[in-house]
Amino acid sequence: MESTISTGKAAKLLGLSVKTLQRWEREGRLVPVARTDSNRRLYTESQIREFIGLRQAVHAPSRRVAYCRVSSAAQKPDLANQRKVLEEFVVAKGLSNVEFIEEVGGGLNFKRKRFLALMDEIGRREIKALILAHRDRLTRFGFEWFEHFAEANGCEVLVLNQERLSPEQEMVQDLMAIVHGFSSRLHGLRNYQKKLDEVLKQETTHDVHDAQNRPLSDA
Repeated sequence: MESTISTGKAAKLLGLSVKTLQRWEREGRLVPVARTDSNRRLYTESQIREFIGLRQAVHAPSRRVAYCRVSSAAQKPDLANQRKVLEEFVVAKGLSNVEFIEEVGGGLNFKRKRFLALMDEIGRREIKALILAHRDRLTRFGFEWFEHFAEANGCEVLVLNQERLSPEQEMVQDLMAIVHGFSSRLHGLRNYQKKLDEVLKQETTHDVHDAQNRPLSDA
């Protein structure tokens, strides 16, 4: 007979809490193979592996997303071109369940609404494939990290053109955003230093005032 494992170990293998396993037993989703004399639940590793396989099959993502982005409304013609290229690729490959997302926002802005929603869906393993015309349509820098994040969550990243072919105007806007970011940081540091100097000066003045007004101790 195959050896059994405890509820705690079974929960760890599944990446769940013990309370979730207990609830699943009540629901009939995953019932222990046996119980100990003290009424503790027992499972087998093969039972857990089989259940993991069933869950993955049931929850396998089927959605594909084609993501298009430009930095400003003035670049809407490029947005249309991106979509056209992606549509032609989807048709040529015979891909189904493809959703098209169009977004206007800088490549250095990681708070883009549709970008964040897409990342959340990938994190929930809802997306099977992410299709891009160029890698910098997703993000100007750090693409390798986002690609790793997607693949770690079962999402394949398909990039039609690996070269960075963004419009020159957008590149200038992104560079200006970098310069502005560093400039703001330096300005903030200067303000911080100024406030710190003022506080230290006030503390020094306060200490001197206390020393002048402190009564002399008896000899």
